[in-house]
Amino acid sequence: MKKRTRSMRLAAGLCAALLGSAAMAQATPGVTKDEIVVGTITDLSGPISYVGKQTRNGMQMRVDEINAAGGINGRKIKLLVEDNGYDPKRSVLAAQKLVNSDGVFAILYHAGSAMNIAAMPILFDRNVINFMPASGSRAMFETPDRLKIAMTSPNFDQIEVGVPFLIKQKKHTKVCAIYQDDEFGQEHLRGAEAGLKKVGLTLTEKVTYKRGSTDFSSQVAKTKQAGCTMVVLGSLVRETVGILGEARKNDYNPDFLAGESGYTAQVHELGGAAVDGLYAVHAFNTPYADDASKPMRDFYAAYKAKYNEGPQQIAMYSYYVMDVFAKAAAKAGPNLTTDSFLNVMETTSFPNTFGGGTFSVSKTDRLGIRELRVSQIQKGKWTNVSELLSAR
Repeated sequence: MKKRTRSMRLAAGLCAALLGSAAMAQATPGVTKDEIVVGTITDLSGPISYVGKQTRNGMQMRVDEINAAGGINGRKIKLLVEDNGYDPKRSVLAAQKLVNSDGVFAILYHAGSAMNIAAMPILFDRNVINFMPASGSRAMFETPDRLKIAMTSPNFDQIEVGVPFLIKQKKHTKVCAIYQDDEFGQEHLRGAEAGLKKVGLTLTEKVTYKRGSTDFSSQVAKTKQAGCTMVVLGSLVRETVGILGEARKNDYNPDFLAGESGYTAQVHELGGAAVDGLYAVHAFNTPYADDASKPMRDFYAAYKAKYNEGPQQIAMYSYYVMDVFAKAAAKAGPNLTTDSFLNVMETTSFPNTFGGGTFSVSKTDRLGIRELRVSQIQKGKWTNVSELLSAR
């Protein structure tokens, strides 16, 4: 009887140990024997759904390539895509689903500043990484948190770098700003003010417009009346096109400067000749089929072959985000955990073949790329007019 009791205790102990091992093996959300499950939240039905479609396509294209090559240390990547309609409330619901129901390892390239800010507490409460979000807000990396990994310099930095560059190139003395009347636009305004301070100038005039506006006649009239030869824009694609179209209609031709939100092939595709001459500050180059860079040409061709349309810059961004994630996960080894992944991110630099600076974060600096370029639309295409400029 004693032997039997002892055997039963040994069996129970072994069973508990095995259960404990299994629990440990599943302690990292989104990591199973066969899969690494990640999510993205983007706009597939709202005002920037054109961005969401290309975001999804770029990420899925890289996932398909990785999985076709055998995955990451024997695991395939599974990408879950949620639609936020460019609405913070929907982003919160999407984050809750991905984190609580789907158990993702990380959320990649979440679109929108307000959306990320609203959703981050949900991620961090469950130890889920907010990986390289599609946001120009400093909140993505300031107040450092180990679960924050931001990709490129924010709207403020973009304009702060671009304004002195263009003033020194073109000798402007009167500078105006037209910007969206929300935090997005305010960041561009603050960047303009900081950039002007570096060269001993202040804004001559500043005017706002409501989100979703289509009439910019009063804003353009005010900047023209102020005699500004340079106008900083805090605007998205359609608004940028609308502002320049209104200016050209009124024979007003200052140098317009946008941030990354205005740097896309969609601007010249929609605006045509009216947007020729527009300057913008950006971290990556826009892809073209005949690009001088082979990696850019190859990316363009592969994307078009897969989706039957040319990629915008946003697709290249999301492709790069997934590529960096996969490289870090591979380097973390078969025992992938949140800590092992973050250790790799904090000790590894990731080269950029798409015309931008190297990606690198540390325990105290959670912003990966701080180098920017200025480009101009010349004859219907974006053309670099500066070398890489440091925003550090």
